[in-house]
Amino acid sequence: MTPALHYIRSVMIERWFLLSLFVINLIGTIYGYYWYKEQLMMTKWYQIPFVPDSPTASLFFTVVLFLYLMKKRSPLIEALACVTLFKYGIWAVVMIVWGAAVAPIPWTESLTWEHWMLIGSHLGMALQGILYFPYYTFQKRDILITATWTLLNDYFDYQFDLHPWVVTELDRYIPSVAFFTVVLGLTSVFLAAIFMMIPSKVRLWEYKRLYQK
Repeated sequence: MTPALHYIRSVMIERWFLLSLFVINLIGTIYGYYWYKEQLMMTKWYQIPFVPDSPTASLFFTVVLFLYLMKKRSPLIEALACVTLFKYGIWAVVMIVWGAAVAPIPWTESLTWEHWMLIGSHLGMALQGILYFPYYTFQKRDILITATWTLLNDYFDYQFDLHPWVVTELDRYIPSVAFFTVVLGLTSVFLAAIFMMIPSKVRLWEYKRLYQK
């Protein structure tokens, strides 16, 4: 491990850093649900869990961070956070750039400060899911449950039109968006499953340090 990487890993398990991330993700999660307010108000109550994809992903990670601060863990929530952070972090960035690319004006002009803010925050989501890989302790059962949730969410999103609203220019591409979403979800699950197969003594030693702090 290089000195730089070792420093980053050491900072990531410091309590002040975990607490900072927790506050940032909590605020981001609340703002994310607020962002979906209009779509949520038009959605039947029993379909609401399938609508706010990104805020729910950050909610999972917020819970993971809270548990770390409490010196506890939940392998299932870790798996849900890991997969959905990466999936919806990448998904949102692709949708924003794709929508700008098919807009009637040059794509750079169609991107507002709000778009760039969303791109940055969602890339941060994906990065968080990756950076905390060494601390996750999920197993096969957790991955299977997460895969089931991911596919079920995609089914409801595109079978019942519950997916996050996209720009009107992308409406004609919804079948392609649905295909991309499912492939991205399966890829995210596959990457998490590959990581899970790394010998536990490699994955857990740093988590023990975190747990003992």
